[in-house]
Amino acid sequence: MSVSSLTPEWSDDERMEFLFSAFKENRDVNPTDWDSKMDFWTALVPRSCRQRGSVYVSVQELNAAFRRKGKSPLGLATVLQAMARCGKIQKESEFAASVDCGWLSWGVGLLLVRPLRWTLSTLLGGGRLPPEEPYLVVDLVKEKAAEVLGAYRRSRLAGSPVLALAELHGLCAGVCADESTLCVALLQLQRDKQATVCLQDGEKVVKFCQRGQERVSPVSDVDVGIYQLQRSEKLLLERAQRLEAEAQRGREEAKELLREGKKAQALRCLRGCKRVEKRAENLQAKLESISGILDRIAQSQSDKMVVQAYQAGVAALRLSLKDVTVEGAENLVDQIQELCDTQEGVTQTLSGGVAGAEGDLDELEEELKLLLDGGKPGPVSSGPEGPPGVLQPSELLESPPAAPGGAADVCEQEEAFPDVSVLLFSDSQKKKPPSRQLETAQ
Repeated sequence: MSVSSLTPEWSDDERMEFLFSAFKENRDVNPTDWDSKMDFWTALVPRSCRQRGSVYVSVQELNAAFRRKGKSPLGLATVLQAMARCGKIQKESEFAASVDCGWLSWGVGLLLVRPLRWTLSTLLGGGRLPPEEPYLVVDLVKEKAAEVLGAYRRSRLAGSPVLALAELHGLCAGVCADESTLCVALLQLQRDKQATVCLQDGEKVVKFCQRGQERVSPVSDVDVGIYQLQRSEKLLLERAQRLEAEAQRGREEAKELLREGKKAQALRCLRGCKRVEKRAENLQAKLESISGILDRIAQSQSDKMVVQAYQAGVAALRLSLKDVTVEGAENLVDQIQELCDTQEGVTQTLSGGVAGAEGDLDELEEELKLLLDGGKPGPVSSGPEGPPGVLQPSELLESPPAAPGGAADVCEQEEAFPDVSVLLFSDSQKKKPPSRQLETAQ
């Protein structure tokens, strides 16, 4: 893939002539041109490294990668110096020294000293690095570190807490082009607390942060034991496969000797095959035993996680029920019941209404009935009641009940109370409507 695919300006001769020119010694002379040229190259350098799949950059490599029409850019050294000042690129030694823990032990323990091409003297400031020394593009190193961690978690080895560096290199062959890139990615993971590297029986081993964990835990004795069991299982499996292949070859050789008529040699060869097969069977039994132990360890780790979850749940439940007791709950229930009873009484009282409301309602209904019948409700007397035995005017207006005497009883009442009859007659004449008074006059 060419550089022209990284930037559309690569085909513009006039623009590239300006970009290939050297930087002025002083930026203040023309800051606009200086910044434009610097922005172009600082963006193009990481793209070129990502395209090549490398995390390293040097002036020599960039001159070869950005060569155009027989010319190379003249200001790449200035570009790298500016990128180094702002922290976009770093020397290998500075990057390794920036790891918070274990970087010096990595150098002294010869874990990454050879592939990273740095020494303790350069780390501590002794000597000067050559101009062609490669720089690390920090953003690309972070990307490689994330890819390495993702490749491990997607692989069949994700269940192994510790694995050999050589095994990890084979696993990440499609991610890291060489061992140096892998070591730089591991340094970044160690800086991010996502991995740790140590020596075990003279071999470099790596432990990654497992899913659900924020940071990697130190390599424990359990991790070392599991690693040794897995390593023994792998060695026994390879040896058993070799023995099975040897036994198969011996059987083929015995058949060939038998066809040639060499029966004694065939029998001897067959006995050797039997011994090899027996050794292979013993190795298979050991393999099954180791596999069973590893399965039990995995099961115990799962059980441990479940127990820890139970413990966390119990602690949370105990904390949530800290101030809650059975007596307090019963007291609350009694209070709620009492309040409910009070509310029920208030509701019933309010639904009963006012005592005199029903009487008023009856009078209003009677008045409405009279209005519908065309009559007019009579005034209600509010004066003092007369003495007992004396009829009230309202009682005199009511129709008397039918009696056997009929009209004779009425005459007797008029004779007994002549003044009342006159008053009633005159009062009734006043209350009659005009039409009825006219009829009476006629």
